[in-house]
Amino acid sequence: MKKLFLSAMLMAFAAGAAGADVMKMAVTTSFHNSGLSEILLPEIKADLDLEVQLLVVGTGQAIRLGEAGDVDAILVHSRPAEERFLAEGYGTHRTEIMYNDFVLIGPADDPAGIADAGSATAALVAISEQKIPFVSRGDDSGTHKMELSLWDGAGVGEDVRQVEWYKQAGSGMGATLNTASGLNAYVMSDRASWLKFGNKGDLELLFAGDPVLFNQYAYLPVNPEKHPHVKADLAGKLEAWLVSDRAKALIDGYRLEGEQLFTFNAGQN
Repeated sequence: MKKLFLSAMLMAFAAGAAGADVMKMAVTTSFHNSGLSEILLPEIKADLDLEVQLLVVGTGQAIRLGEAGDVDAILVHSRPAEERFLAEGYGTHRTEIMYNDFVLIGPADDPAGIADAGSATAALVAISEQKIPFVSRGDDSGTHKMELSLWDGAGVGEDVRQVEWYKQAGSGMGATLNTASGLNAYVMSDRASWLKFGNKGDLELLFAGDPVLFNQYAYLPVNPEKHPHVKADLAGKLEAWLVSDRAKALIDGYRLEGEQLFTFNAGQN
């Protein structure tokens, strides 16, 4: 009887697991490193009976996965890259979900004096002029794309960013912050990843607040006309949840060290 009961329980469990819908979404490392995915995914599963399998990569790689049809949707944060994705027909549309901001982190003694800079570009100019170590993600992520645009805006070209002080980690936000901590170097991060990061060492948040550091996250379903196998119905189901009051409460309510990590703004764009 015990064996029969156990067998029945296992079959029931398997049937329940098999009943859940499954879709794949490529997301930025900051969405995952911040801990927000751990808040949202169980609630999505509970509310929609939908298992969202994440591929955690930089924005550039997430977009390439979408272009290849390897995922059903992407959640990324680089508007120029997103608009190219749409213009080339790989995505059906773009929906803004939430935002936070980028911040500049550096040694507590701030040898470049960026805490007093008038703008993000002025801060980068100060770092480059004094050749103080700076760690870049160097991974074609949304954060890396923003960092490069800031260097360009500061007039600090690739030829000026010498390897003696400009280090490219080629990795996600957490690993890049670890490298910066080990080198006691400057680094740009999204605020959420910085707050979640545990190995801060002597690093501190030194500069924030420049409007150019605004960091918008958007959801883009993959176009089924390009890839008929993608689960457009499930991508739509998830999108409806991500723009709902339920998602707003969870996103706005997620805090670390008393700070709100993301601000919901779906429907406000």
